[in-house]
Amino acid sequence: MPPVFGDALAVPDARRKNAARLKDGLAFASMAMSVASRLRSWLARSATLRRVRARARYTSSAVRWIAKNGSFADLPAESAVRMAFNVMLRRDPGTDGYEHFATRLGAGALTPDEMIEEIRGSEEFIYHAGFRTRLGHSIHVGRCQFIQSLPKAARILDLGGTHRGNEYGALVAMGYPYAFEELVIVDLPDELRHPIYRVDRSQRAVTTPSGLVTYRYHSMVDLSSFPDHSFDLVYSGQSIEHVAEADGDRVLDEVHRVLRPGGHFALDTPNGRLTRLQQADFIDPDHKIEYTFEQLSAKLQRANFTIVDAKGLNYAGRSLAGGNFLLEDAISHPGLFSEAPDCYILTFVCSS
Repeated sequence: MPPVFGDALAVPDARRKNAARLKDGLAFASMAMSVASRLRSWLARSATLRRVRARARYTSSAVRWIAKNGSFADLPAESAVRMAFNVMLRRDPGTDGYEHFATRLGAGALTPDEMIEEIRGSEEFIYHAGFRTRLGHSIHVGRCQFIQSLPKAARILDLGGTHRGNEYGALVAMGYPYAFEELVIVDLPDELRHPIYRVDRSQRAVTTPSGLVTYRYHSMVDLSSFPDHSFDLVYSGQSIEHVAEADGDRVLDEVHRVLRPGGHFALDTPNGRLTRLQQADFIDPDHKIEYTFEQLSAKLQRANFTIVDAKGLNYAGRSLAGGNFLLEDAISHPGLFSEAPDCYILTFVCSS
């Protein structure tokens, strides 16, 4: 049989290719080791990164210690101080922090819970160690403050007030401080809600420490089942933007009708001036409109409401001044502010 020259020639050719691949692989490995060495050297020279790495290692070891030995209250004094500072203030205590807390903890003059409360009440925790990544959670803080500031009322209507995690409803869960005779929550039945707002719950009534909460499952646009002048307070929290503008006008007219003379209407809603700066589309797939301060003020007055107070949540003045939405600007300013048009969320309290 004659030799198969193609197969014979393929052997040395394959060897040459393998040798070339091996050479390339060795070169790449050498380069990767060089880069890794330079990176380790750079990390070692960075004081900030060293502190971050040390803090992460400490927090991890402290968590393991708690898991093995007990609760935060069982930590040694200096370890408890360091963990509290790392978690709450995102930094190490420093000499002053240790002296201020560890000495008193060790002497029994201060409990770990009391130390946590002192830190929570500090200006640093309130204003400088706050939210950095979660706008929604930052907004939630201000909304709770707004709800706590609402007038005392015996009969309350909450439009869109179900709470995904609390059967008492959003108003009670978020801190409404007063007892009431009845709080009526109107919200869509689960099958008609956008999927992100479904709660898989259909309770009709629940007794809370503050009073009776009852549920009605229908659109907030239709309040015809409620008599004239039947409520002292109507609250619309993050809901008016979920109905079309014409339906919003109808809601306002109906709210004015069901409020008793001298009753109050309170609402909060995203500020279209900021959300349009943030992005071209609505910030929520279920939104039908996002009002500016001027638009919503005019609508409330047209519906014969008197605006008693108007404030904003999450001040974002730097974004507006620069004409460019800065997420960290809005996130880092939770709470109530007097300059409502310059805030991410608008709030109004009106009288009928």
